[in-house]
Amino acid sequence: MSSAARVLSLPLLLLSLLAVAPAATAAEAWIVAPSGGGRPSFYTEGEPGSVQQDTVSVTNRGAEPLTVRLTGDGVPIAFAESRVRIPARTRAEVPFTVTVPTGTAPGDRSGEIVARDADGRAQRVALRLRVTGPELSALTVEQVAVRADGITYVLVNRGTTPLTPSLAVRADGVLGRLLDRAPRALPVDLPPGSRTRLTEPWPDRPALDAVDVRLTVTAAGGAADTAQVSVRFVPWGAVAGVAGALAAGALFAVRRRRRRGLFDGGATEVERPLQQPELTGAGT
Repeated sequence: MSSAARVLSLPLLLLSLLAVAPAATAAEAWIVAPSGGGRPSFYTEGEPGSVQQDTVSVTNRGAEPLTVRLTGDGVPIAFAESRVRIPARTRAEVPFTVTVPTGTAPGDRSGEIVARDADGRAQRVALRLRVTGPELSALTVEQVAVRADGITYVLVNRGTTPLTPSLAVRADGVLGRLLDRAPRALPVDLPPGSRTRLTEPWPDRPALDAVDVRLTVTAAGGAADTAQVSVRFVPWGAVAGVAGALAAGALFAVRRRRRRGLFDGGATEVERPLQQPELTGAGT
């Protein structure tokens, strides 16, 4: 390449560099990070009801003042100042607190701190919260009932740990065992303090029987509970038919007795109802 060509290409190269420089400068003009340096993210731990403190650092590397807005996501975060103005080539240290809600179950929670400038550019720093405290597994099965679509019941997580329960079903009738389903994991996850209503299918229920239904639930950590309900299966259609037949037979017997009394010169108690319409004056 000739020297003239190199000279002509130099301005073009400078123009290309200037074209991409503003984007790189804007991206690196400010940064947000945990205060103190050396930490890629925030970590804190505490018991339910406690308040943890830390500080976030916002550095303005640019030649102009910078205003950013700080917000928290995923965990309860409160900043000493949510809107911060940082002069050129200056770093601002912003204290914040993380509150562990009362009743929170032990375990890890994920969140982040978000800093956003006036142009909508955002930077994020991860925050991990470990909730300490005793872990308790407790589970109850309640409101057991036999319905047309099966056995309904309610599971309640009364502990401090998430649970995936298993269910065993047993039903005994007058003549023996009707159901004996081994424990199986249910397709539900119960967070602490939650409850859910479920239905156990029972398509081949007996038509006539007295049955005791027993549900047993278990979960990790030793959580277990049992509930039982008694139910009577009666074919009401057949009962209604028998009752109707008995009623018809009784009516036929009464009519037959009345007729006998009429032809045999029976007691006046049978004849008086036949004369009653005339006493009302209906025949005049």
